Amino acid sequence: MPSETERCFPALRLSARIMDSLSPNFSSARAWCVPCLVSLDTLQELCRKEKLTCKSIGITKRNLNNYEVEYLCDYKVVKDMEYYLVKWKGWPDSTNTWEPLQNLKCPLLLQQFSNDKHNYLSQVKKGKAITLKENHRALKPAVAEYIVKKAKQRIALQRWQDELNRRKTHKGMIFVENTVDLEGPPSDFYYINEYKPAPGISLVNEATFGCSCRDCFFEKCCPAEAGVLLAYNKNQQLKIPPGAPIYECNSRCQCGPDCPNRIVQKGTQYSLCIFRTSNGCGWGVKTLVKIKRMSFVMEYVGEVITSEEAERRGQLYDNKGITYLFDLDYESDEFTVDAARYGNVSHFVNHSCDPNLQVFNVFIDNLDTRLPRIALFSTRTINAGEELTFDYQMKSSGDVSSDSIDHSPAKKRARTVCKCGSVTCRGYLN
Repeated sequence: MPSETERCFPALRLSARIMDSLSPNFSSARAWCVPCLVSLDTLQELCRKEKLTCKSIGITKRNLNNYEVEYLCDYKVVKDMEYYLVKWKGWPDSTNTWEPLQNLKCPLLLQQFSNDKHNYLSQVKKGKAITLKENHRALKPAVAEYIVKKAKQRIALQRWQDELNRRKTHKGMIFVENTVDLEGPPSDFYYINEYKPAPGISLVNEATFGCSCRDCFFEKCCPAEAGVLLAYNKNQQLKIPPGAPIYECNSRCQCGPDCPNRIVQKGTQYSLCIFRTSNGCGWGVKTLVKIKRMSFVMEYVGEVITSEEAERRGQLYDNKGITYLFDLDYESDEFTVDAARYGNVSHFVNHSCDPNLQVFNVFIDNLDTRLPRIALFSTRTINAGEELTFDYQMKSSGDVSSDSIDHSPAKKRARTVCKCGSVTCRGYLN
């Protein structure tokens, strides 16, 4: 006889039967997952009925039998007493209740409610501002609806922020902020920390040789073996010109993790914020701390694809007005990095014709010159709160010229208007 859970979720019962039909070794080695088609409210109600906890849907031991304010939905005044409609954390909307202000011990949520109400009213067109009627003493439905949407958005962005920080492998923290509109987390983006090769492409991440230096500043280190200069000074800042390659010490080197020639491989050291821009450029990235000039900021990672596949995808992206393709053209033009679906924080960095980030080719464990890692370094001091940008037309050689734009009839594409607003703006991204 099916259990309560199986009666509610036939897909789960089917999954269990499939598991039972498998061999013992296989079924014990791998778990099966199926999509759940019921609403979050139904899942929460079932958990509370069965006294079950499930952190992923907001049911914890702390709130299984207790009530915690998740957000405030509405406001009214009855007999000179203020009331707020409360959404309880881990409980469905059907259990929302009106509570007197004096019973609410959530100053942050009250402030957010007030701010959201003010922001909505300030966005209403001039001459059509919505105000509270003194004889009604309640919010207009449109205002309450907006406040609930903002609250739900805030929760979704916090969950996304937590997920990004779980997935990252670098020191710097990632924050998410949207004070502009109701846009939530992207639905088709997956955070990765290194290149993801497309089917048929092999990335050999194992160096064939390494240095035996005691002090890589003064001995013949990896850059010298490659015939180039050491890229960094003792302050971990670049001392080479744009276009020059960077060869860092690798996994075969005998120097330790504190070697001054290990910078890019340590990942982003700065706390960055993915934020919603107010100039129509969608998401952007800003630094939360001061960054010195010529300092490593982040890598540009994504899916490594062939140039032929990049041409096909590029036409689709241009028609949508998006640009995520970066040609790996240090010595050849065989491969491209596509950060549209798979990427890191750099996925959200906007273009500028007057950028504060510069592109450099980096070689560490993979010394194949067709597949350099792409690192972004600051071109000047960047203050806390300033948006980070790089030039989408910048070639990995460091040059920016009309040659980087292909105007041949066979590759004619839709032009994407540039919104960077700089004095030197070229007008288009491609």
